[in-house]
Amino acid sequence: MKIKRALLVLLFGALAATLGLLAGCTRLQLLNATVSHRGYVRTTDIVYGPDAGQKLDVYLPNKLVVPAKVVIFFYGGSWRSGSKTDYRFAAQALTSRGYIVVLPDYRQYPQVVFPQFVKDGAVAVRWARDNLSTYGGDTNHLYLMGHSAGAHIAALLTLDKQYLQGVGLDRNVIRAAATLSGPYDFTPNPWDRPVFNQPTNATTIDPAIEPITFVDGHEPPMLLVQGLRDDIVAPSNAEHLANRIRQLGGQVEYITYPKRGHASVVVALASPYHWLAPVLDDVTDYFERH
Repeated sequence: MKIKRALLVLLFGALAATLGLLAGCTRLQLLNATVSHRGYVRTTDIVYGPDAGQKLDVYLPNKLVVPAKVVIFFYGGSWRSGSKTDYRFAAQALTSRGYIVVLPDYRQYPQVVFPQFVKDGAVAVRWARDNLSTYGGDTNHLYLMGHSAGAHIAALLTLDKQYLQGVGLDRNVIRAAATLSGPYDFTPNPWDRPVFNQPTNATTIDPAIEPITFVDGHEPPMLLVQGLRDDIVAPSNAEHLANRIRQLGGQVEYITYPKRGHASVVVALASPYHWLAPVLDDVTDYFERH
């Protein structure tokens, strides 16, 4: 019993360390070190725009079945931090299910303010649409995915027509979107308001920053994934967005994990932590049905 208890302490200690890294949305090397890097081929630092920050990585499954469906994953980091290299664990999870994965970097605050990071996301989608067929990708099956601030970007690309129209695309090039723990109906904290080009003491919030503003019932299908113990992004964000889409006749599914918080929802994509929540199963099942 003492040995078993000691093993549990070590396990949860390692998990706590991992979640601590994620909670700060900083370096995720510890988590990546727990995941096998076999099963895919990665092409790094592909330029998709003129800025030094506009680069992306493409992950191809070793057992690629052509044409393969494509997932574009946007990472979180409070619109201030994060790197595509930190999310190899997410790419590994999705390639294990046969998807080609695109992981873009995007410009962040303070280099840019809203809506530039969303526009970067649109340019990355344009690049995927134009180029993934040469990698064996099915550009008629492009899916968006993101966590936290990345979920916010993915949701705006799915809901607000202007971003993809700005790069010559219709939003219906998105087959479906799966967003994890995202802010969709929110008032930014004072320290986040400069990210959205607003003073810290702003009394009114620009509705253009909120994905829920743009629901019209004709958007691509969405899966909203949410931990109910999230103390970073309130679960009401996903609940309100799901309700609005349903009210206007759109396609949405809302999945909750009662015992999981903000970081653990994305950590669950890493193979050693699938036991936290069936995120990979839920997301890929949704994509397969769309």
